[in-house]
Amino acid sequence: MTETTGYSGGGFVHIKNPHLDSMEEDILYHLDLGTKTHNLPAMFGDIKFVCVGGSPNRMRAFAQFVQRELGLAGAGEELPDICAGSDRCAMYRAGPGSPSHGMGIPSISIMLHELIKLLHHAKCRDVTIIRIGTSGGLGIEAGSVVITDTAVDSSFQPRFEQVVLGDVVLRSTELDKDLAEELLACSREIADFPTLIGHTMCTYDFYEGQGRLDSALCSFSSEKKLEYLRRAYDAGVRNIEMESTAFAALCGLCGLKAAVVCVALLDRLEGDQIRASHEVLWEYQQRPQRLIAAFIRQRLGLGPKGPTH
Repeated sequence: MTETTGYSGGGFVHIKNPHLDSMEEDILYHLDLGTKTHNLPAMFGDIKFVCVGGSPNRMRAFAQFVQRELGLAGAGEELPDICAGSDRCAMYRAGPGSPSHGMGIPSISIMLHELIKLLHHAKCRDVTIIRIGTSGGLGIEAGSVVITDTAVDSSFQPRFEQVVLGDVVLRSTELDKDLAEELLACSREIADFPTLIGHTMCTYDFYEGQGRLDSALCSFSSEKKLEYLRRAYDAGVRNIEMESTAFAALCGLCGLKAAVVCVALLDRLEGDQIRASHEVLWEYQQRPQRLIAAFIRQRLGLGPKGPTH
């Protein structure tokens, strides 16, 4: 069975679940929010940009960074965690919302189901959602930022497989091409790190699924590993991570304009372990954040801002 992407009318977030209308309350357990206990339209109804990432600390730092970049009131002050009652997810608001999604498809899938319902219940319109994070590069320079055009699985196919009641459901993983091009054009204004558009391969784990030789289990040779990674490169893959197919599928089905922007911490064709210093890795991780902050400023008509690093 195949489900295809489709954008809803009026710019609203489209929920494909008729059962929600008959529920007395929708409890967003992992976000520590609910439709009766919280006034979601008042709290979130004006949200236009949502940025998600794996690390709670990184998303808090990003929210503070955006607060400064947009010149918002309270810049420099500590931001409260909206989901403080839950240890499953963290969420900060500074202009856009910045939730964390943990690591891997199961974690981001749980967060996205509840986040998308939150945006629906809050009556948000014309929302742009962007995943920012880190990845392993493929045939590109360490520190390069990859804007995903299509998320592919481990067989290099543009699909996300979800088992529902024992049946395999295939969902499209195409991302918004215009948004990707807009982000690439915005990157040229920053111009001090390489940025490109390419396919992102999403795997179910960090080690065997990504062809690493440094895992606890390894049943293949270094030659087989390189052969596989070169086939991925020839198929258009430029980086590897563990969330993009689920992210692209869920956002597309619910009418959200979505993008994935990840920095490559190394070139997997040259090795498996990250050897850069903490200082270098910290600077790499700022690159997607700087690009997205510049993009939001541009969308809001605030104009370019000088160097932030």
